Amino acid sequence: MTVTEFFADGYKNLKDVNISPSPGVNIFYGENAQGKTNLIEAIWILSGAKSFRGTKERDAVAFDRDLARLNLSLEDSEREQKIEAVLTKNPREKKILLNGIKQRSLTSLFGVLKCVVFTPEDLELSKGSPDIRRDFIDLCVSQIKPRYQKTVQKYETVLAQRNALLKNIAIGISNQNDLDVWDDQMAKLGAYISVIKHRYTEKLSVFAGKLYYEISSGKEALRLEYFSTVYPNLSGRTDWQNELYLEYLNILKKSRADDIRAGFTTVGIHRDDVIVTVNGKIARDFGSQGQNRSAALSMKLAQAYILNEETGEMPVILLDDVLSELDKTRREFIISKLEGMQIFITCCETVKKLRGKRFRVEGGNVGKKAEKEKG
Repeated sequence: MTVTEFFADGYKNLKDVNISPSPGVNIFYGENAQGKTNLIEAIWILSGAKSFRGTKERDAVAFDRDLARLNLSLEDSEREQKIEAVLTKNPREKKILLNGIKQRSLTSLFGVLKCVVFTPEDLELSKGSPDIRRDFIDLCVSQIKPRYQKTVQKYETVLAQRNALLKNIAIGISNQNDLDVWDDQMAKLGAYISVIKHRYTEKLSVFAGKLYYEISSGKEALRLEYFSTVYPNLSGRTDWQNELYLEYLNILKKSRADDIRAGFTTVGIHRDDVIVTVNGKIARDFGSQGQNRSAALSMKLAQAYILNEETGEMPVILLDDVLSELDKTRREFIISKLEGMQIFITCCETVKKLRGKRFRVEGGNVGKKAEKEKG
């Protein structure tokens, strides 16, 4: 998959950006706060994913503008496609088009532009809080199964309703029996999501394990394991509609008293985690900074490899100022493993010895003439 044209105007500080990227490496360089990350973010949200910086759509429009325009053309293995987005400060007035056909929202674009983004925050993937890993797995699965995202959103809605009801029960304005309808929905959704996330984590462990073995020169072993607060063991289990659903439902009923006292749902996929171990020790608790960074890089690279294997498309890679956070060995490793994919890199200075098409970013403007690395 390759981005062939990209246009942005009014997206944060970006002004009339119109570029034709190389199908290989593209390097966007310049001083801090000039718009490099805004450019990467704009491409990323056109993949249908949420901003990796937490930007809301209405806040993406420049302060002195009424709207922001984003256009992107891409080629995949089957055809050429075009994405157009007009974002406004009033969400009701935004317009999203895919090949000229109006879409409900940016999330409707999921699965069209396949991207993997690396940010400095991703280096905390293995040692950060469980919600970081939960969100990571949810994103990975959604890129392969776009409908999965709606299932997760539905679960979150049911969870919010159940938690609100628990608080009402605690103060005596609702009855415990009112939980039945929410428990049933949560068990059905949770059982399905548990199976999907466990299956993906198993695959991620294989791919990331091989990458980590290589980056550690064969000295260390990485393993990922899905930890469920509901099921003691999910290996080989797929019957989410019957047996697993009933188990989930039973756990929810057993935990009602604890949930009412706590005021929230204490078990479920929203409390699960992915345990990352290096040589059998939990990386979050006992891993060195180097081990955790290697683990995080291996997991992100594995995301790209699995996306390629599952969809048949090499994803577009977005590296937002992450190379400057890595030592030489890890920089060279990550670039070597992305060979053959289109890459967008942001950095404060041009990356030495890295060949590619170069764009200078200054004050939201991107140099119209790209400089090609000599040699």
